[in-house]
Amino acid sequence: MTTSHSTARFPHLRLRRTRATAWSRAMVAETRLTPADLIWPMFVTGGRQVEEPIATLPGVSRWSVDGIVARAREARDLGIPCIAFFPNTPKDRRSARGEEALNPDNLMCRAIRAVKDAVPEVGILTDVALDPYTSHGHDGLTDERGYVLNDETSELLVQQALVQAAAGADIVAPSDMMDGRVAAIREALEAGGHRNVQIMAYAAKYASAFYGPFRDAVGSGGLLKGDKRGYQMDPANSEEALREVALDLAEGADSVMVKPGLPYLDIVRRVKERFEVPVFAYQVSGEYAMIEAAAAAGAADRDALVLETLMAFRRAGCSGVLTYHAAHAARLMV
Repeated sequence: MTTSHSTARFPHLRLRRTRATAWSRAMVAETRLTPADLIWPMFVTGGRQVEEPIATLPGVSRWSVDGIVARAREARDLGIPCIAFFPNTPKDRRSARGEEALNPDNLMCRAIRAVKDAVPEVGILTDVALDPYTSHGHDGLTDERGYVLNDETSELLVQQALVQAAAGADIVAPSDMMDGRVAAIREALEAGGHRNVQIMAYAAKYASAFYGPFRDAVGSGGLLKGDKRGYQMDPANSEEALREVALDLAEGADSVMVKPGLPYLDIVRRVKERFEVPVFAYQVSGEYAMIEAAAAAGAADRDALVLETLMAFRRAGCSGVLTYHAAHAARLMV
């Protein structure tokens, strides 16, 4: 006996129809992820033909300038449009005031010039902050109580940004969270003839537990006296992030950054919807290390984790993502 089924029992609209095949899923995808959405952070160290693997960042190394040039060529070939530099300043070049940040022949500036000479079509983003150069590990100058001084620090950040711009930086990215530093840097860049140098402001940078491996990478691990909660944002706050972004945009930032990444996707979304400007996120060292640890433990597929997390940034509203997985992710997209 044949049982008849009324079509009324079945939905007229089946959302699974467009998911049934790969070509259809690709056709209706709401968000795209390409190598052009990535910025590749790199750590610069001294010497020649030097590669120093970073134990807390498996698969990531510090490179001497010649190695950085090779990575820049790799970025170009993979379609990654921009690379970011962070120096591992030797301890004997560190000081309480971080004067090495102002040296036009420091590691950062040598790497900028070398890449611009060899691979001029790749953009260079530089970190503007004093923590890779200070003996105490803070992002700025401190008083006798260890309090980071805002205005005095900003004066040095302006000089640091000018040194980097003169070396050839395309984007300077103040990551220090001092009040008013974006306006001061913008004014100095204009006056110094660097009007086309962009500012990507670390506008919402949180005092996070996810930064540990980065501090090892730049040689600040173990140096920090106290913590950075006096200038980086409280993870409990989101309205404050919108105020920070509004100030940095008013002061002349071309784009803004939220840091860390995945734990703060709600901030990315709020910033994008409120301001409708280019918003970037930094998938920081602790986030990278967790993915690598999960993959090493056999708890998840590394490639799938990398692409899914990067897609989450794009879906939340990011114009681009700084990620140590940039080269690996770009290869997966080929």
